[in-house]
Amino acid sequence: MKTATIFYLTTCPYCVKGRKALNELQAENPAYAAIKAQWIEESQNAALADTYDYYSVPSIFDGKQKLFECQATMGYDEIKEGFRQALDKLLA
Repeated sequence: MKTATIFYLTTCPYCVKGRKALNELQAENPAYAAIKAQWIEESQNAALADTYDYYSVPSIFDGKQKLFECQATMGYDEIKEGFRQALDKLLA
């Protein structure tokens, strides 16, 4: 089983959208449902977060390889597409 490591902040509206997008994608595609999401709250795990290369959240990793990093200009559809592409990379 593949694992997606996802850094987030509890108060981040983009992270709320990312969680919603992931839930929708996993409901729509059984292959995505097989991917385990490991959500890591950045402010509670700062030392771990500092070992990853990203600037904004949510950010998705396969190991240390960044698959998606949300930008502040992204709407829900763009976030969902970024999550979809990250999940596809995890399945490849």
